[in-house]
Amino acid sequence: MNNRKLILILSLFIVSAISYQTIGLTINSQIGAIKKSNIQKGNYGIINDETNIGHPRTIELNKKEVGLSEKIILDTDIGSDIDDAICLAYLLAKPECELLGITTVSGEADKRAMVASMICEAAGKHIPIFPGAEEPLTIPQKQPIARQAKVLANWKHEEKFPQGEAIEFMRQTIRKNPGEITLIAIGPLTNIALLFKIDPEIPHLLKSLVMMGGVFINLNPYPTEWNIRCDPHAAAIVYRSKANMHKSIGLDVTLKVRMAVSEVQKRFKSKGLLPVLDIINALYKPTDIITFHDPLAATTLFNDGICSFKKGKVEVEIDGKHGEGFTAWEPDEMNGFHEVAADVNVQNFFTEYFSVF
Repeated sequence: MNNRKLILILSLFIVSAISYQTIGLTINSQIGAIKKSNIQKGNYGIINDETNIGHPRTIELNKKEVGLSEKIILDTDIGSDIDDAICLAYLLAKPECELLGITTVSGEADKRAMVASMICEAAGKHIPIFPGAEEPLTIPQKQPIARQAKVLANWKHEEKFPQGEAIEFMRQTIRKNPGEITLIAIGPLTNIALLFKIDPEIPHLLKSLVMMGGVFINLNPYPTEWNIRCDPHAAAIVYRSKANMHKSIGLDVTLKVRMAVSEVQKRFKSKGLLPVLDIINALYKPTDIITFHDPLAATTLFNDGICSFKKGKVEVEIDGKHGEGFTAWEPDEMNGFHEVAADVNVQNFFTEYFSVF
């Protein structure tokens, strides 16, 4: 069963189950039939001097213990905004990162897989890559094109990938490594929602789920975030699934880590960053600003001195008063099972990011 068929089946169940008067989502019990099937087929921004998140003098002390690798699966809509590519280059260069595989999501998933392959090849790494869901669960696609594919001709990359196996790859890999894998989700959450519904035990078998998405504490100037808006129904499923550790780095925090394209062009000289730089040169002007949304989420795995977090509960609005994809945040330090980023030390982030190149 390929991803498109799977999405169609799930979508029928979801449409019949969603009440647009409430936030809640349920899926028809017939989903069990799907579960049994086999899916074989510088400008560094503003540093907040009032925060005590990993003072630069103690940044080394805040790093995770060197030598302990993190097993990671990356789910990404690489090919649209540049921050996914910047994030992947960091993970490939990070010695403590054991990247087990990459799954792509959103329109032209194959081309997105090629972009990921291009960056892996430049880094000298051979990582399994699986094109995933191309369509949201129920709403129309908001990003049908992988615009970064325009530079593929300039770089070596794979062109053939396993089809219809992204969800099963994640499921089997997580089951073979219970409690050891961190799933990093930096795109729309369609693949993750499908995974959690096909195998409801998966959230409990993860070491952690780390996401770039949502807006939680400061709703100005943007009350909602792109990854959640691209598939709010999938996001609602994911936030209702209680992973052992679920961290979200929201737009209200990631907007603080920005760099001018002109400065990026000076800094991106490492071999592993060259295809990323090629994309930037092709699609951005020197006066543009790049926001490091997704890399910020990834770096928090390896350095506790970058972001501070608050515990609470998150629910995703489907048709509520705040708009589709609004992530309603309720602080709850005692019983909250979601952690959201509250602040970031910008200097520590950039120090960590560029330390691997």
